[in-house]
Amino acid sequence: MVGVDLFCGAGGMTLGAKLAGIRVAFAVESDFHAAETYRANHPEVKLFQKDIRSLKKIPVIAKKEQTILFGGPPCQGFSTSNQRTRGRANKGNWMFQEFLRLADSWQPDWIVFENVKGILETEQGAFLSLILDGFKDLGYTVTAGKLNASNFGVPQHRERLFVIGSRHGAQLQLPRAIHKRAIPVKTAIGDLPDLENGATIDFLPYKGISRSIYVRQLRNGDTAVSGNLVTKNAEFVLQRYKHVPRGGNWEDIPVSLMNNYRENYECHTKIYHRLDPDRPSTVIGNYRKNMLIHPFQDRGLSVREAARIQSFPDKYQFCGSIGFQQQQVGNAVPPLLAMAVFKDLIKRAKNVANPKN
Repeated sequence: MVGVDLFCGAGGMTLGAKLAGIRVAFAVESDFHAAETYRANHPEVKLFQKDIRSLKKIPVIAKKEQTILFGGPPCQGFSTSNQRTRGRANKGNWMFQEFLRLADSWQPDWIVFENVKGILETEQGAFLSLILDGFKDLGYTVTAGKLNASNFGVPQHRERLFVIGSRHGAQLQLPRAIHKRAIPVKTAIGDLPDLENGATIDFLPYKGISRSIYVRQLRNGDTAVSGNLVTKNAEFVLQRYKHVPRGGNWEDIPVSLMNNYRENYECHTKIYHRLDPDRPSTVIGNYRKNMLIHPFQDRGLSVREAARIQSFPDKYQFCGSIGFQQQQVGNAVPPLLAMAVFKDLIKRAKNVANPKN
């Protein structure tokens, strides 16, 4: 099966597709730093680094292979944490139309569309209805639903919406959970180096050997690892960290230390949240802005720690300054979640005759 990744970002879905056995041939990403990361990790894939609206058609010909189009259009406008531009007026919320346009022109056998779960409620579900109706109008039989990454070997409670579709009338189902016991944070990052606030040395030795199956599949086989970069927080922020217990949040911080907030109600439960080492992580989104706290140390997460919680292997390199790297990690689809979706689809696709043969 040959695949094309739209809005590919740093390449989380591409990696998941490749792990499932899909040959990814083409990808689209306009952001400079994300495209740089994508090229560094997927050099064999032809990357179109321009606005997707300027792509006339997908230049992939697969005469004997089934084809699959996948990707996740910009989702910030659908996020439940975004209440200012969450609606029809946000032009970014309409980029799904480009996915539909290219699906119409390329006519792949399969489609996998991914986005945040907030799209289910945005405009009372109007956007999701437009997306589903759009695929149906193109001749696809579609199924949509939420998947939680923690059920698929990712140490993170991260719910995402997936729409999968067949051009050949196959009624697909979303994959069932494959992990009954979720992986806790301490298992995911326990072997990574101890760091300080504002750490800037990128490449450091592992802290120790991990017996965890999860960590063994992500370690790069070397004795050291990159990505040990931590945002340098101000002293008053570090003082706040000290008051937050494992699993706690901003509500545990004395009001006297939160005087730069007009009212406490401006915060939500993920602000100043310290990860509980014995549980899966909360969503790794904009973890620098949210002041997500390391489970044991009074600092933010390193790029590599966040990447581990997202299920990226340690050999995966993120490009750009620390802020751009953090954004790429937070925006990505967890590769192991993507792999589970693609593996299940491929298994079901074997029962569908390839019309190109």
